[in-house]
Amino acid sequence: MKNKELMRTLKFVLFSASAGLIQIGADALMLEVFHFVPWVSYLIALILSVLWNFTLNRKFTFCSANNVPVAMLKVAAFYLVFTPLSTWWTAVLTGEGFLWNEYLVLAITMVTNFVTEYIYDRFVVFGSSIDTAKERKE
Repeated sequence: MKNKELMRTLKFVLFSASAGLIQIGADALMLEVFHFVPWVSYLIALILSVLWNFTLNRKFTFCSANNVPVAMLKVAAFYLVFTPLSTWWTAVLTGEGFLWNEYLVLAITMVTNFVTEYIYDRFVVFGSSIDTAKERKE
């Protein structure tokens, strides 16, 4: 059982890292090439990374056969809380009161997102449906 959870966690780390690369790449592309305003770039890039991460983790990490729209709504609920909070603390920490480096704040935000989303996905989104896709195949 420990090995199974360790592998599940490792898969989540790898897929989340790939989603982070998608987010950073999409954000840079929209800012530098298309000249979108920063909050629009951030939001679009975040949505792209969330869709990528959800799809891969549902299929390969949690092997879930649960209802996709219901699971997506649960993930959307997470981001309805996380997105405004992370936008707020980014503005505060990089603003005149603190003057933290934007990339440091982004790194802290991405780690916070990773940890909280893993816990939320593991126990709320996919909790009772983990490994059900494998069971249906057998």
